[in-house]
Amino acid sequence: MTSGVWSQLVGQEPAVEVLSAAAAAAAKIVDGETAAAGAMTHAWLFTGPPGSGRSVSARTFAAALQCIAGVGCGECPGCRTALSGTHADVRLVVPEGLSISVAEMRALVQAAARRPTTGRWQVVIIEDADRLTEGAANALLKAVEEPPERTVFLLCAPSDHPEDVSVTIRSRCRLVNLRTPTAAAIARVLAERDGVPPDRAEWAASVCGGHVGRARRLATDENARERRESVLRIPLGLRTPSDVFTCADGLIKVAEADATEESKVRDESEKSELRTAMGGDATGRGVAGAKRAAEAAVKALEKKQKSRATRTQRNTLDLALIDLAGFYRDVLVTLSRSGASLTHPDRANDITAAARQWSPESTLRRLEAVLECRDAIEWNVKPRIAIEAMVTTLRQG
Repeated sequence: MTSGVWSQLVGQEPAVEVLSAAAAAAAKIVDGETAAAGAMTHAWLFTGPPGSGRSVSARTFAAALQCIAGVGCGECPGCRTALSGTHADVRLVVPEGLSISVAEMRALVQAAARRPTTGRWQVVIIEDADRLTEGAANALLKAVEEPPERTVFLLCAPSDHPEDVSVTIRSRCRLVNLRTPTAAAIARVLAERDGVPPDRAEWAASVCGGHVGRARRLATDENARERRESVLRIPLGLRTPSDVFTCADGLIKVAEADATEESKVRDESEKSELRTAMGGDATGRGVAGAKRAAEAAVKALEKKQKSRATRTQRNTLDLALIDLAGFYRDVLVTLSRSGASLTHPDRANDITAAARQWSPESTLRRLEAVLECRDAIEWNVKPRIAIEAMVTTLRQG
């Protein structure tokens, strides 16, 4: 396996080669030496399918840039703090709502213009850069066009298509295209790095669709395994009209439970810290104004948390829909006798049973219904309406 911080990147050897060379060149620039022309640049765009590790690659590269040795050793304070998210000169933008606002981006660009305080570079990581509003993209473009001397922008997006990243921003970035890691590479990492039993690691790697983070969750979280099972029971569980509403309700509840589980502890902690910081929990004379200000700030925080919960719920629904789409794709593979690998090899019996019952045409209609539901939710159709319409088609074929 790759050593140092680069061990975080699973099955991405070509990207590691490019990024490690850039980190070495960056170290020479900081030390006042001459680096190879074009080896290091001020803006990078990481693209790749879900689960390929776009944000992990950006964080890893940020760690290598802050590495005291300049090679991404993984042991020095620069590497450790950058990977853990506590480095003062590594700024991470993770959209907690549905988009990244222009106000947020302007504040970030202003902060990024400063020289590094403790590190070697000022690094800005923008996860899901495809969620930049038009105003936010324009604010970022100005910074990328005239970057500060020791600032590096790392953008993550599904692709470099204009729908994901504007052409003007793309033209000023160096592209790092990540690939879907193999099941063998994922299983090896789960076993060697995360201590997952080999048999479970192999199973999780075979059903995760090349998504390293999901493989880890499936291997270590019983609730994640149960949620997946409940979703994959739907295709053959639609026997009566009432099953449509039961299954749709189940999908919504799974998403809501996942969002609640992920948000509950974090939300309460954020509220408590905010009240304490603003003196909202103080007692005695003269604190009424502080309490009012604290409560106003808490209301603003609650609005932000609600937006984040909505995003989490939609992400969970989308993951469930991807699993469903994979099931119908597997049925088509079985019907065509192409010999291609199954997305859900552990559901081979159910897939074979479905292939006996459905025609290729009806299977394709079901698959299209799942994909249309994903699009509808992305366009802000109420999830319950979109899900019920989809499940109706799944039953009828």
